[in-house]
Amino acid sequence: MIRTLTRRYTLRTSSSCNRTRMSSDNSGKYHQNLIPDANDDDDGMDIRNEEQSMVHQNVGAGTPHHDLQSDMEMMKERFAKLLLGEDMSGGGKGVYSALALSNAVTNLAASIFGEKGKLEPLAPERKARWRKEMDWLLSVTDHIVEFVPSQQISKDGTNMEVMVTRQRSDLLANIPGLLKLDAILIETLDNFGQEQEFWYASKNENQDMDNSSQRDDKWWHPIVKVPENGLSETSRKRLQYQKESVSQVLKAAMNINAQVLSEIQIPESYIDSLPKNGRESLGDSIYKSITVDSFDPLQFLSAMDFSTEHKVLDFKNRIEASILIWKRKMNQKDGWNPWGSGISSGKRELFEVRAETILLLLKQQFPGVAQSSLDISKIQENRDVGLAIQESYSRVLESLAFSVMSKIEDVLHADSLTRTRRCSEIDCSGDTDTLGIK
Repeated sequence: MIRTLTRRYTLRTSSSCNRTRMSSDNSGKYHQNLIPDANDDDDGMDIRNEEQSMVHQNVGAGTPHHDLQSDMEMMKERFAKLLLGEDMSGGGKGVYSALALSNAVTNLAASIFGEKGKLEPLAPERKARWRKEMDWLLSVTDHIVEFVPSQQISKDGTNMEVMVTRQRSDLLANIPGLLKLDAILIETLDNFGQEQEFWYASKNENQDMDNSSQRDDKWWHPIVKVPENGLSETSRKRLQYQKESVSQVLKAAMNINAQVLSEIQIPESYIDSLPKNGRESLGDSIYKSITVDSFDPLQFLSAMDFSTEHKVLDFKNRIEASILIWKRKMNQKDGWNPWGSGISSGKRELFEVRAETILLLLKQQFPGVAQSSLDISKIQENRDVGLAIQESYSRVLESLAFSVMSKIEDVLHADSLTRTRRCSEIDCSGDTDTLGIK
């Protein structure tokens, strides 16, 4: 579907709805408009011309006119729900527009990718729906702008500086990057549509076969099957390359998500729920380990019990809370405050740096861990539509990249076990390090 046509239909069908705006000067504030104005009479003619062109040229996959109208009705329903804050009763009990958009992106990704348990291409209809509806949601960002100075020459030749609107700088930087990451992931899945040397056991086979190739920490994944002699060298190298490619996507999505979350203001409700000092947040044992004179973050993490995701998440919540507590104490060191203590600001700053290092290593070690209490609180209380879209889009791409990489690792793991078993049967002395499998 043509993106401009989609947006203009949204303008015309939603022009009577209330709109929220924020305007400012060049000092970092911006103009934010969830549904842009559509009061130009020429838009009607443009829309009709583009619609006729789309039908006559069979844009997309030869979409008939009635299908286009169906898409318009669906889009109107989507945006009406967003404008009402997901409260379709109109009773004023809806959530912020930012949270409504965030939930829309999250729910769309769950409906498209949530049931994918195998390395295979998306069904054409799912791929088309993902691109179409994400385009609708991302079209909002085209109208979140900031004012920037621009040089213009008047009719009499005078050079003037005027203020013009431009898409907000953070959106201008991040949205194209996220679209690129999205395209890489979809392309990676499409590549698995070609003939592969691995396959997945059916449900009947699952009940009758030995599940020794199934990793204990991924017992819910479909069981991967490979040939008796394992994958060919070409197939193995191709999988390794795809794993590295998806790993880079994962890192990029994580970086964008972390950067966007850092820009969202911490809610007062979360701050009020914090303990009064870092020791109380971390517990005596963890606090003593972090505040010792000689500290090694890798050794510290290796000694922690991360046997379950719940324990990882609980530790992450404690570390993030302690970092915030120490930061607030350093920022409020003048005069009396309830966050004060007898620890010097130098030591407190050292402890904060150590905790931030631990948090960074933890995120790298467990990229698929659930959101922390701080992240959830920020997302729920955030009112910035632009940040909400960036955060939710990067988060769902991060989740998809982690899922794809995990499934590639399942195939490589099954290949490693098969080759090791084959070698033991024929008493070979192959070097398993060449597999590249941990």
